[in-house]
This record gives sequence, structure tokens and C-alpha cells, in this order.
Amino acid sequence: MPNKHADTPLLLRLPLVGGPASRLDRELRGWRDHGHVGGISERDPEYVERQLRWLAPLVDLWFRGEVRHLDRIPRDSPVLMVANHSGGLVTPDTWVFEVNYIRHFGTARETYALAHDMVMGMPLIGRYLRASGCLPADHHYAEDALGRGAAVLVYPGGDEDVFRSFRERNRIHLAGRTGFIRLALRTGVPIVPIVSVGGHETVLVLNDHGRIAHFLGLDRRFRLKTLPFLVGPPWGVSPGDWLFHIPLPAKITVECGRPIDLRARFGDVDPDDRDEVWRCYRYVERRMQVMLDRLAAERRLPILG
Repeated sequence: MPNKHADTPLLLRLPLVGGPASRLDRELRGWRDHGHVGGISERDPEYVERQLRWLAPLVDLWFRGEVRHLDRIPRDSPVLMVANHSGGLVTPDTWVFEVNYIRHFGTARETYALAHDMVMGMPLIGRYLRASGCLPADHHYAEDALGRGAAVLVYPGGDEDVFRSFRERNRIHLAGRTGFIRLALRTGVPIVPIVSVGGHETVLVLNDHGRIAHFLGLDRRFRLKTLPFLVGPPWGVSPGDWLFHIPLPAKITVECGRPIDLRARFGDVDPDDRDEVWRCYRYVERRMQVMLDRLAAERRLPILG
């Protein structure tokens, strides 16, 4: 008899905390079993509006958040927003973008963000993220959302990007993951690059220690490619940011680039053509790096901006 979970990541097939009845395991299994559209329906616009009340002062006063050219994101048609990611598990750049995005489009604009399974499965944090419009980083969920005319935000670099070392803070690192290119080609939606600067000044990330993550089996069990050491309040030095940290008040600036129509630029590319997909990937990565170089050049001092 075929195993219906054969294509499910190992993380979702193992009881991780306290045996088969663990809350984390139940959260992951139960949510996946509801199906793709069921997961999308958990987004609660009223809940998003309530979160804005406390997130907005934090973004405006603590991070002095600024988002430029939101008008480059289509208001009524599906779009794939591809972004870099900084600042450890707290991800303050996401807060800055989310608050200003909602101010511009309102909560009625159907919008989703793809997040790591590990975070999505946490009992309390996962529920908050799902109500806010987060989905697992899986192409099925993304295609469902785009098919409904939604805007979908993806961070291809994932944990490797958010935990890149401080000296790499001004480098676009999409980790060679081309799934977002294939997604855009399959669905025919434009890509809007979203680039931020300043998030990696809210905490000091030391070398990412990918070898330690591999030795501990984190890449196999949890799809985690890195186990970094972070320096920041209140813990001082902490491995993996599992206890989270209090971000320093660095100024964060986000810029939305001009939409990229891959088929208009590269022709009728086959999503299974590896060479052509890589050509599209490198083009998007270069565009984002140019944007980041420009934003980084504006900064005078770390944290102060």
C-alpha cells in the first residue's frame, strides 16, 4: 500500500516533542490534513487589523520604518513578492513591510507570506502566523493563493538568509533556491523584488555554523541549514535564536522594485529547464543586489541609519 506521507518533509512525519501526542506534532499534522485551501482560509483580516495597533508604534518609533514604492505592487492582480530577510527569528524587516503594506492596501487585499514549517508548527506562534496570513513554504499553497488573485510574499533564502553573518549583511543571499522562479513561470505572475536594509543591525549574527547544523542532523530533521550564534539582549550569546532576542532599534528601510515579467524578458521558458531557470534566478538576484547596494550606500552608521 503506498505511503500517503512519502512526499511529506520528515519534520512533519516525526513526533518531535514528547512522543506521538505532542502538541507540535498534532499542530503540524492537523493543519496539513485540512488541505491547501483550508489553510488559506485561516487568514483573519480583523485579526490582522488588531495586530496593527501595537505593531505600528513599534515599527514607526523603534525601527523608524520606511517602505518605498508600494505602488509598484499590483493592487488587484496576483503577484509574487520576492524578498531578502534579516535579523534572526524576530525578522523585524517583515514587521516594517507588513505594517506599511497594510496601510497602503488595507486588510481586504488578500495577501499571504510563506514561512518555514518549523515556525508554522509552533502551537502559539503558528496560530498567530496563520491568522495573519502565513502559509507553509510549499508551492501548492502558493499556487492556491495566486490562483485566487492574491499577493504572495516569499523569502527564498530562508534560514540561510536570515542567519547570514553580520559581515554579509549587505549581500543578497537567495541560497540557490529556484522554486520561486518555477512558481512564477508556472503561474505567469510577475515578480516584485522587495529589498530591505537595517534588519541585520538589530542583532549581531556571528558565523552561521552550517557544519554544526549538519552534524546535529538539523538539515535532515528540521530543514535547517544553519545553527548560528547571535549576540544581543537579553541573553547575550545564544545559539539558534530559539529563545528569541530583543532587537536593537536600527532604522529599517524597505524598497519595492519594478515588476519583473520573466516570460516577457526571457521568452517561453520551460519551468523544468534547469539552465533557463538558473538564468532567470541570476537575473532576479542581480536586480535585488543592485537595490541593496543602493540602500546600503545611504546608511551613515550602523543602527542609526
